[in-house]
Amino acid sequence: MRKLITVEDIRSLLRSGGSLDSIPADALLTPSARDLVRAHRPAAASVGAAARGEFPKDPRAVARFFASPELEALKVKLCDIGRRMWERGYVDGNGGNITVRVGDNLILCTPTLISKGFMQPGDMCLTDLEGRQLAGTRQRTSEVLTHLGIMRRQPKARACVHAHPPHATAFAVASVRPPPCLIPEAEVFIGQVGLAEYQTPGTPENANAVGRVGADHQVVLMQNHGVITWGDHVEDAYWKMENIDAYCQTVWIASQLGSGLHSFGPEKLRELIAIRKKLGMDDARQGSADCNLCDPGEFRGGTPAAPTAAAPQVGAEALLEALVRRVADRVVQQLRP
Repeated sequence: MRKLITVEDIRSLLRSGGSLDSIPADALLTPSARDLVRAHRPAAASVGAAARGEFPKDPRAVARFFASPELEALKVKLCDIGRRMWERGYVDGNGGNITVRVGDNLILCTPTLISKGFMQPGDMCLTDLEGRQLAGTRQRTSEVLTHLGIMRRQPKARACVHAHPPHATAFAVASVRPPPCLIPEAEVFIGQVGLAEYQTPGTPENANAVGRVGADHQVVLMQNHGVITWGDHVEDAYWKMENIDAYCQTVWIASQLGSGLHSFGPEKLRELIAIRKKLGMDDARQGSADCNLCDPGEFRGGTPAAPTAAAPQVGAEALLEALVRRVADRVVQQLRP
């Protein structure tokens, strides 16, 4: 009888460090399992001996590895992710960058000074874990060090995505993490959001600041800069970018409705953290006291502050009255002989 493979079987295999090549050729995969295999297989196949630390070292071997069919497929994937970020307005100009770890010491990354919506596979670069470029005709992104700051500290970070999604970046500029215990999907797929102190982008200082926070958080708001997310494959990292921007947008809108934000409480949050753990994602809140789990932290959303004498706010009724008065004055002027 042909063996049935579920998505949980694939996750268990990957968590244990097993190889996708061990799946029987005649196995039946559920649709979700097939999608997860497709997401992992380009990197898994391309790594081969490199994943065991036997990465190519001489320039000719590096060139062959960089041009391998598996890495070519992964380059196409990076272009697809970049286009999707650009179409959603997560990046502008030449902003944003993407990395995928394809070996113990090998990183495939996007180049600098290029729109992420119009990249081509031939634009991609290959670096080592220190950020030294090994292959590629374009210069690698200047912010690869930030990604490596996470990858060196967190082995589960196989891919990172950095972008400037407007709503999440607004929280980063305000140095405010979105409050927890509001939407169950956010708790499962985002977890606790980290906040890294501002350092100049592309510098070792920024890599250290973000790396320290990113080791325990899959989503990191970078003060006055943007957002970086990581996952066990590049699609996973990108999903978290969508998740965090949608969450920040929803929280902000809800905070303006005037009725406050309803929290489902720490007991329910613990259930969601347990689900997250079952999916193979660690959570820094595990073991925290109930009083800390749903703390809104720095978030102080709500209706705008009351107007002051120095900065009066004009309501809709006042604007309408002023408009009617101007129209009436104009009519009176026209009727005068």
